[in-house]
Amino acid sequence: MKYVVSTAAIMMGLSGAAYAGGMAEPAMEPTPTPVVVAPVQPLNDWTGFYAGGQLTMGDVEPGAAELDADGFGLHAGYRYDLGSYVLGAEIDVDRLDVDTLPDDATVARLKAVAGYDAGRFMPYVTAGIARLEVDAGAAGDLSGNGGFYGVGATYAASDRIDLSVEYLQHEFDDFEVLGDTDADTLSARVSFNF
Repeated sequence: MKYVVSTAAIMMGLSGAAYAGGMAEPAMEPTPTPVVVAPVQPLNDWTGFYAGGQLTMGDVEPGAAELDADGFGLHAGYRYDLGSYVLGAEIDVDRLDVDTLPDDATVARLKAVAGYDAGRFMPYVTAGIARLEVDAGAAGDLSGNGGFYGVGATYAASDRIDLSVEYLQHEFDDFEVLGDTDADTLSARVSFNF
């Protein structure tokens, strides 16, 4: 009887051990799947065509006089993003209401632009040639060519819309009857990217 009890006890111990570990083969843990990381894209790519409008205010100084001017205009251009730097070209036209003139003045510009790519923000410098035409009433239309230079900053509000501010200083030498004429303008600009 002792033999039967001890055999039963051994069998129960073995069946408990088999039950605890189970009779099935141990489950294999799945091999981790490698994660593919996409290359880091720049925060903003400034390459492409753009066009928009601007509100402009400033001062026009024909000779010793100083006249206030304000108005609006249109611009269009192309930029190429070189990584850290951005190069571009632009044309723009402003129609300005100048104090004491019977009619308006028009400034047309051809610009070269060089900027620094800081993600969604791009500070830049610009320079180029400009043409000023003044509707002088009875004196007729006055016109002259000159140059300009300036600075600006553009913020990419979205992939399609840029917001900018721009300051330009113009110099027109021997501007017909007005003599040397200088003009400073400050513009708030909205551009749409294509």
